[in-house]
Amino acid sequence: MKETAIYIHIPFCDHKCIYCDFYSIISYDNISSYLNSLKKEIDFYSAKYSAERKIISVFFGGGTPSFMEPYYISEILQYIKKKFSVNENTEITLETNPGTVSLKKLEEFKKIGINRISVGIQSFNEDELKFLTRIHNSQTAIQTVLDSAAVGFENISVDLIFNLPGQTKEKWEKNLNQAVALPIKHISAYSLILEKGTILNKMVIDGKVKMQNEDYDADLYEFTIDFLTQHGFEQYEVSNFAKNGYECIHNNAYWRYKDYLSFGTSAHSFVNGKRWWNYSALNFYNAAIESKGNAVIGEEILSVKEKLNEYVMLALRSKGLDLIELKKYFGEDWLMKNKNYLNQLEQEKFLIKKNEMIKFTPKGYAVCDEILTKFSS
Repeated sequence: MKETAIYIHIPFCDHKCIYCDFYSIISYDNISSYLNSLKKEIDFYSAKYSAERKIISVFFGGGTPSFMEPYYISEILQYIKKKFSVNENTEITLETNPGTVSLKKLEEFKKIGINRISVGIQSFNEDELKFLTRIHNSQTAIQTVLDSAAVGFENISVDLIFNLPGQTKEKWEKNLNQAVALPIKHISAYSLILEKGTILNKMVIDGKVKMQNEDYDADLYEFTIDFLTQHGFEQYEVSNFAKNGYECIHNNAYWRYKDYLSFGTSAHSFVNGKRWWNYSALNFYNAAIESKGNAVIGEEILSVKEKLNEYVMLALRSKGLDLIELKKYFGEDWLMKNKNYLNQLEQEKFLIKKNEMIKFTPKGYAVCDEILTKFSS
């Protein structure tokens, strides 16, 4: 049985934040038709892959999955369990926005089988929340985490964003202090990035917002790594930190180059070296599912060189590059071509080599994208 992750995109949202570039819609006219389409798409791929797959994670992302009623999420989850091999230990995550859930609703989500909650807090600072156009305030964010713990969720993650315009290190440290004071096991800390097509990007172009420079961003990032490490969170990927035993299985499926099947609008899948992606627009997605059972708009089959480059990039951005595994899958050519550069990086303390593993140091993580472009394939 091949370990595989499943992602379900729930595009419905009650508000579009200025920085968000994920496909989402502020309309609920097609909720029922979307559910039917998801089931048909699950049918299509389960017929092809279910016999050889062991599902290690199910992740509901969006959009705002927690805005949906629990019965809606339950119907999708039960259908996946009907069509794929999902056991009681499978990690099942629901992205949750403060302001969309009550204590009762969280309790219902737990009853239907959700066992991991990922709370999109972004900041505990009221001014920063207003800038990001979040619908919640700081107290609601804190209460959402406390309520999640109260109903029995042990595996709770929070998302935070740093390097906001005008954000001082003191403000960011207060955010981190508040986060680690809560009963959480996982933190995703992202630098604010300008994405084309977002409201924030236009605000910057129009001169209404000024972003902080890259050096300051790197300084905040290294501070974040040091702070969270000192508070018992181990960094296992560029932006992700977890208490021992609470690394996100779904994240690791991506970063450790495992297969994943994704359902819904704009969803991307990767199976047996082939990648494909769906229509983003809900109407196009629904129409394609109705006519052919899938909503694929593009696909690619990776060459050996492309697979090698992705494997190295994903490994180094996460727990590290296993040299024994690398040689097993791709031989020793990459290591021989990059031997001198790897030695240079080690001498300059951008990475460490130990027990047949190559891993970035905090200094290396801060400039990992630049380093990765310089490797020979």
